[in-house]
Amino acid sequence: MTTVIEHCAIATVDAAGTEYADGHLVIAGDRIKAVGPGPAPRELPDDGSPLRRVDASGALATPGLVNTHHHFYQWLTRGLAQDAHLFDWLVGLYPRWSRIDERMVHTAARASLAMMVRGGVTSAVDHHYIFPRGTGDLLGAEIAAAREIGVRFTAARGSMDLGASDGGLPPDFAVESTDDALAATEAAIDTHHDPGFSAMLRIAVAPCSPFSVSTELLRQAAELARRKGVRLHTHGSETVEEEAFCHERFGMGPTDYFESTGWLGEDVWMAHCVHMTDADVAAFARTGTGVAHCPSSNARLAAGIARVPDLLAAGVPVGLGVDGTASNESGELHTELRNALLINRLGPHREAALSARQALRLATYGGAQVLGRTDGTGSLEPGKLADVVLWQLDGLGHSTIADPVAALVLGPPAPVTLSLIGGRPVVEHGRLLTADEHEIARAARTESRRLADCS
Repeated sequence: MTTVIEHCAIATVDAAGTEYADGHLVIAGDRIKAVGPGPAPRELPDDGSPLRRVDASGALATPGLVNTHHHFYQWLTRGLAQDAHLFDWLVGLYPRWSRIDERMVHTAARASLAMMVRGGVTSAVDHHYIFPRGTGDLLGAEIAAAREIGVRFTAARGSMDLGASDGGLPPDFAVESTDDALAATEAAIDTHHDPGFSAMLRIAVAPCSPFSVSTELLRQAAELARRKGVRLHTHGSETVEEEAFCHERFGMGPTDYFESTGWLGEDVWMAHCVHMTDADVAAFARTGTGVAHCPSSNARLAAGIARVPDLLAAGVPVGLGVDGTASNESGELHTELRNALLINRLGPHREAALSARQALRLATYGGAQVLGRTDGTGSLEPGKLADVVLWQLDGLGHSTIADPVAALVLGPPAPVTLSLIGGRPVVEHGRLLTADEHEIARAARTESRRLADCS
């Protein structure tokens, strides 16, 4: 199908920050063919495909949002451990998480994805690192869910090999051996990873964190990822407790420890990165290591305020992440644009910390950058994939904010009037087209209760 969208404001988020107060997009198949001011040409090349014209008056067109960090399975354990910091939160929830099975993961993934996609996400990452024995194909369950919802998906195949008896936080029966984790990760790459330009599914190598993974697993995982040509992802520098743990166990801070195991580089991105020194920021900039900034989760777990303005000034790639919905119960990314701006303005840079347009860039081009996909996603430019969102901004919540980007970032959550992933409509007028939201909600409630009963 050829889709023509016109009469809308457009924020392309290209390198020049090009915007149009009244512009058009032409989409053919899964690619953007044209972006520009004013209405689209009335005569378009006739290739025999159906033509759809969309009058987007009152809307803002942006690239689809890119979620760079999540834990889908946590949808089933929302609202628990409400007043705990990270380590206590993990200790409290690991016994329940260790009882998940394939049906639970599939249900939780559908709910997590449905919530995000309905709110403008077109590309999503899930970091799934817990694989209790005998519970089915958990990675396959979330891959199936992503295919059903129609989202562009990176499955970060996580792992843990340090159980409680070895000084880790998770129960022993919820962790894998080092060899099993590496073998399963390699099998996931061989089975599922698509390196193509239009890929809907990619795999990343993603051991969980310094306090649940052995040094040997980290080293061998980095070697595996580079041998296979895929990206690496983990948690890093999230809390002061993690900082103390690394100094006590390894004699160095998290960034130096990661560098000693091969975990800095242009093919690596880490979640959180809250407690970083100037030397840490410089190391990330020098190596091109990316960051998934998760402002709501950092606040929920009292982790602190990440140094996003300093990271950006140093040239570090930074995207936004929802993080797991047991530490960010809203489960949405478009609210993270506002939270990223507001929370960072509480830091030392105050009102100069982030602008509305920087927040939008974090959620779009920045996310594509940390995932290594700026060739096809993250901005609205001819030749790129047609991952496009129309935000309706002429309603009660936004109509008096003249700047459409400010309306999107600073105003209440904006309705999505149309979302395209690879040119295919997945949301129209706020309604998910690819699945039944009510059925997803019912199934998630059932599986959440089942998990609570068996924990």
